[in-house]
Amino acid sequence: MKKLYIATALTMVLSSTPVLAETVNAKVEDHYRTVVREIPSTERICETVEVPIYGNVRGQASTGDTVLGAIIGGAIGNQVGGGSGKDAATVLGAIVGADIANKRGGRQQIITGYRQQQQCYNETNYSRVEEEVYSHSTIQFKKDGQWVTLEFYR
Repeated sequence: MKKLYIATALTMVLSSTPVLAETVNAKVEDHYRTVVREIPSTERICETVEVPIYGNVRGQASTGDTVLGAIIGGAIGNQVGGGSGKDAATVLGAIVGADIANKRGGRQQIITGYRQQQQCYNETNYSRVEEEVYSHSTIQFKKDGQWVTLEFYR
């Protein structure tokens, strides 16, 4: 494509002037522009961190939870049996209800210690690079006393 533009320009110059009557001086110049590129680089970073260790601890439920369990258990026991058996079922239901509430409310998960663990992640950083890259070329010549400039790509 570059040769076509140069040939066209020279043909125009030469066709309008008698051959060997005049020397044609032409100046060809390449033009450049600055391009900024960002080049990524990924780095793996590892760190040692403290990680909690959890354990289950059995404690006692609050007094309110135990009393509520006894009431619910007694109410359920009261629905079973008849006569003096009904009283025994109510008492047994209250005891079982209080025991269940006590066992359920007493489980807690607490931190019992720490262990060291390595955790890694990728971190991407960018570095900027400026480069001069080809933009276009020009040919400049004089025709009939005026400067003519043509732009082309090589």
